[in-house]
Amino acid sequence: MAHAQQHTHSLWQETTVFPTFPPLATSVSTDVCVVGAGIAGLMTAYRLLQKGRRVVVIDKDPLGFNETAHSTAHLVSALDDRFFKLRKTHGREGARLAYSSHAAAVDLIENIVATEGIECGFKRLNGYLFLAEEHDKRYLEREKAAALDAGCFDVSIVAEPEEEFFEAGQCLRFPRQAQMDPAKFMLGLCENIRKRGGLIFPETKGDKFQGGLSAYVETSEGHRISCQDIVVATNVPINDWMTVHIKEAAYRTYVIGLKVPRERRLPALFWDTTDPYHYVRFASDPLKDYDVVLVGGEDHRVGQISDPENSFSRLRDWAARRLRIEGEVVSSWSGQIVEPMDGLAYIGRNPGDHDNVYIATGDSGNGTTHGAIASMIISDLIVAGEHPWADLYDPRRFNWRGITRFISENFQNSVQYRDWISSGDNKDLEELLPGEGCVISEGLTKTAVLRNEDGGFQRLSATCPHMGGVVRWNEAEETWDCPVHGSRFNKNGEVLNGPAKNNLSPEQRPAEEPTSPRKKEDSLDV
Repeated sequence: MAHAQQHTHSLWQETTVFPTFPPLATSVSTDVCVVGAGIAGLMTAYRLLQKGRRVVVIDKDPLGFNETAHSTAHLVSALDDRFFKLRKTHGREGARLAYSSHAAAVDLIENIVATEGIECGFKRLNGYLFLAEEHDKRYLEREKAAALDAGCFDVSIVAEPEEEFFEAGQCLRFPRQAQMDPAKFMLGLCENIRKRGGLIFPETKGDKFQGGLSAYVETSEGHRISCQDIVVATNVPINDWMTVHIKEAAYRTYVIGLKVPRERRLPALFWDTTDPYHYVRFASDPLKDYDVVLVGGEDHRVGQISDPENSFSRLRDWAARRLRIEGEVVSSWSGQIVEPMDGLAYIGRNPGDHDNVYIATGDSGNGTTHGAIASMIISDLIVAGEHPWADLYDPRRFNWRGITRFISENFQNSVQYRDWISSGDNKDLEELLPGEGCVISEGLTKTAVLRNEDGGFQRLSATCPHMGGVVRWNEAEETWDCPVHGSRFNKNGEVLNGPAKNNLSPEQRPAEEPTSPRKKEDSLDV
């Protein structure tokens, strides 16, 4: 089975080798089928095995090619949506549960790392919220008061971070946050799942999902996984057409790794109050004589900016201006963040479905801890039928206090359908360089055209198979991105990110298209 991969790879993917398990080749029976081998799926499988359930995990891609591996793995109980906003949206008790659940998620990961001996660089450290130019100390005081009210009793305002990494100014310090290598953690989970009798089948795409008494997941190859419960942990649900998708929005976030001299410097986590915010952490490799500072941010709605390829240079400019770092870029990549309408993930029973079908989605910028929370909630719902956090994270909820964001995001979604009456990218195909793509209009048809390295053209339908949005070319990742609900496809049209389940359809090339490429130097105006 061919698998889809995006153009860039994270620092973790470059240093971690995952085993190549074979795909599912026959129908099987189990207690629980987990779809998705990221942190939410693997941790849920691990906990279910601990509770005596038989588990099969499937994923459409090879192990390690998922959003968890594109995370920077900030493990925080200090959520990026701010405690004062969570209290306004979910009430005082909701904010307290949000804090305690994320703190418990970090504890759970730490416990698994220690119990199973997983070497993933897990480390407790301070986290700092520092001010953007548009905010002053009053912002920190407001967030500190809300954090204390939520139960984060060790938060404090400091004049400067004790780690002395850069001149951050006054910060809000959150002790006992953590970081790790997310790929190595997933690798350790895979090994322990198999050791406990769990089965993992990568390059196995779930295609049909049926809950109820005769529950099963059917793969694209026609093999059936009969089970008692189904867990869909695929970042966005691929078993749901619209119910949950209208309550969340897909964003791209970008990361660069800057080479810095190795010093006796205490690592810490940093994030600022800009919207969209920036985030910073260290990464060390004992085999290298330097450290890497990971700088992330420049988030935007999928497919809704014209120059995603410039996001990396904007991060570099910010790092030079704010952190005073201008080192060599040794790694750069982007990842997918799914933002819920009210700041907290949707974890639990799938709305409008049978009670034995569960989802984990909408993890915001706290995907690692939300994944751990999902493993606790869903495993308890399956085994015991209840969990104390289930109502807070219930996917069936509609929080009216988040209605402003709901209206704004869905308005942005609807506006994207105007592409159907546009003229496309207004590009002459003869002007495309090898490896470049664009969308053209041919009557009422929108066609995604990519110029191949041999000078020929690959033509695909530009219509997203999920809900009919018109995809756009992303030069940074060499992907086709849907600006409506965030589905993404590699340059050959294979699905990278849901909610789309099917690939872009191929289309035939007209005879009059040119077949010889221009050289890159020919594109210069001289």
